[in-house]
Amino acid sequence: MARGLMLIATFVVLGYTLKATGLSDLVDTGWIDSQVKGRGLSGEVIFVAVGAVFTAVGLPRQLICFLAGYAFDLALGTALALVASVAGCVVAFAYARLLGRAIVKHRFPRRIAALDNVLHGHPLSMTLLIRLLPVGSNLITNLAAGVSSVRPLPFIVGSALGYVPQTVVFALAGSGVQLDAELRIAVSAALFVVSGILGVMLYRRYRKTKALDAVTGDAP
Repeated sequence: MARGLMLIATFVVLGYTLKATGLSDLVDTGWIDSQVKGRGLSGEVIFVAVGAVFTAVGLPRQLICFLAGYAFDLALGTALALVASVAGCVVAFAYARLLGRAIVKHRFPRRIAALDNVLHGHPLSMTLLIRLLPVGSNLITNLAAGVSSVRPLPFIVGSALGYVPQTVVFALAGSGVQLDAELRIAVSAALFVVSGILGVMLYRRYRKTKALDAVTGDAP
């Protein structure tokens, strides 16, 4: 119980700090222009660090990916956004596993039981499937996995692979690649639809009774 309270307190303090310092309002193109663009390696490190923190506490990964595309070229932006997303996943997973099992199990018992059922035996492929589906909460999935019996490495690798399609989509949408804005948006939308269709196809193929529904369908 003490560890669970520590987990809650940590996230509360972190959220308050981000709000009090105004950092939560700085993750936009203005912040990118002033703190990241044109700063070389230091700008890349700052972006990954801030992106990891924000994705760890529940900020949409898609925003980080879009800003990565805006700040860097498509290839580098995709790579850095993926690193930030995976780092955020690791942070949330580790906090739940080390500090928050009691409180997270109490808050999301159905999600955790379902996740254990889905991931049992095929943790990497099933994690990949969950990440490809364009539904659910990234943060809750990370926390639920942290208090489940899933092994860290397959979950993290599966998450990284599953993050790739949307990372490319939103990095492309935010990038300055030499395409008309309308065409860039159209390509991004097409890639997003393709990744969603792939996820749905895998879902129908590997669905286990209602367990996968419970993992993906009850997030806020």
